[in-house]
Amino acid sequence: MRIDIITVLPELLQSPFEASILKRAIEKGLVEVHTHNLRDYSTNAYKQIDDYQFGGGAGMVMMIEPIDKCISDLKSQRDYDEVIYMTPDGKTFNQKTANELSLKENIIILCGHYKGVDQRVRDHFITREISVGDFVLSGGELAAALVCDAIIRLIPGVLGDETSALTDSFQDNLLAPPIYTRPAEYKGWTVPEILTSGNTPKIEEWREDQAYKRTEERRPDLLE
Repeated sequence: MRIDIITVLPELLQSPFEASILKRAIEKGLVEVHTHNLRDYSTNAYKQIDDYQFGGGAGMVMMIEPIDKCISDLKSQRDYDEVIYMTPDGKTFNQKTANELSLKENIIILCGHYKGVDQRVRDHFITREISVGDFVLSGGELAAALVCDAIIRLIPGVLGDETSALTDSFQDNLLAPPIYTRPAEYKGWTVPEILTSGNTPKIEEWREDQAYKRTEERRPDLLE
């Protein structure tokens, strides 16, 4: 998989890909992540990529020309399955979307900034709009990093145990059950006896039951 991220602030996207699972995935050659500074595609002497709104109003708007030039340049080199725009009014990102995107080969992610992008960008270039929640960030960079993390960890070979991702919360519309590790007793607090019984079928039955109960208690909307 290859992910190209178009951004006004590429420095915000350095550290997320330089540690832990994402770093190892890149080093293994399982994914390529490239950031592109939108200012490099500006024809303005001051590398301007934003301007005032037509009709007036507070906030600057990202201009269509540098975005067009960047996306067109990338598309001239390879085909892309998705051109994603990170925006608060997009469709809320979830595990189902992460699963879908993890199967793609090439993705472009455009990070919004300022007041947003010229609507013509959304009308003519974007194939999917994603939000990470009902709140507004200073820009789409952190949201893009979050989406990349959720996608990349699902690529076969990225996690040491590939079945780990299959038992995460939301994979089957249930929250994950409680988990424990050693010691089996600490300050009088004990691990459920079933988990130390060695009875695998009973353990799986317990986990499924606990997952359902936790979902019913915390996220009943997932069961609808």
